[in-house]
Amino acid sequence: MPENETTIRSPAPPVKTPKAMKAAVVTGPGELRVDEVSLPVPGPGQVRIRLEGCGVCASNLTPWAGPEWMKFPTEPGGLGHEAWGAVDAVGEGVQGLSEGQRVVALSYHAYAGYDVADADAVVALPDALAGKPFPGEPLGCAMNIFKRSDIQAGQTVAILGIGFLGAILTRLASQAGARVIAISRRPFSLDVARRMGAAETIPMEDHWAIIERVRELTDGVFCDRVIEAVGKQWPLDLAGELTRERGKLIVAGYHQDGPRQVNMQLWNWRGLDVINAHERDPKIYIQGIRDAVQAVASGRLDPSSLYTHTYPLEKLDEALNATRDRPDGFLKALVTY
Repeated sequence: MPENETTIRSPAPPVKTPKAMKAAVVTGPGELRVDEVSLPVPGPGQVRIRLEGCGVCASNLTPWAGPEWMKFPTEPGGLGHEAWGAVDAVGEGVQGLSEGQRVVALSYHAYAGYDVADADAVVALPDALAGKPFPGEPLGCAMNIFKRSDIQAGQTVAILGIGFLGAILTRLASQAGARVIAISRRPFSLDVARRMGAAETIPMEDHWAIIERVRELTDGVFCDRVIEAVGKQWPLDLAGELTRERGKLIVAGYHQDGPRQVNMQLWNWRGLDVINAHERDPKIYIQGIRDAVQAVASGRLDPSSLYTHTYPLEKLDEALNATRDRPDGFLKALVTY
């Protein structure tokens, strides 16, 4: 083609919007059905998104188990909040977003074919991510946890729990020049940690053996940063033991199954900074997602190998059970539509 000629692409044909969509409804502990329901309508300042998929979050597991406080059935699409797709309709007053634009969204009924989200909870996806899944909420969480951890080059960082979140934090910390010690239960997870840049890996088996191994690796000083990414009592106890004097202990695990006890004597004696890295401000959530979009689009971070299992919406129950049971080779489930 001569240099002075350009290719004029015909606009993509509009996608005909159906009148109804499929949506998952959790009907009881460990039980769900897929209903056909009306599409949601975007209000002022909102957009409707034709969803391509949604990640499955470990925070879904307690509602899935059916605690006393849980109310069934859930709203259609409820529990799903790791969505990506394309803008399908734009509400009054929305600027900067247009129909057909591919986006990631922080919405809350995303186990469905469509969902609505506030325009300021939507982040556009660049062409570099065309056709790729992008569960923005957990990727944004990882970016925010990393920022809160204040990890610097030359530090020793222990990460307890190498699931999806721990694997990404391993990559980010190692890229920052830290020496990462990955501690996890499954051999598969430790293999992932090595691929993501961990300098040392330790099976999460024996409490005192882990402490002694980290003591050896750090000449008795222990770790500048320890990130607990499991959400259980024992790893939280272990995290305190592995943090050096005046180090930072970062709680990234989702502790949703009851109260926790802490060794306040140890925490006081070592003068630890304890950081609860869970954000609640939607603006910070969205900034984390923007940071994740930039990191993945630029090639700094490649989470694709961490999406290990994919399910259709009709098999969301299998996706939830796999997230709970974590079979060999499992890290992250996506539900795609």
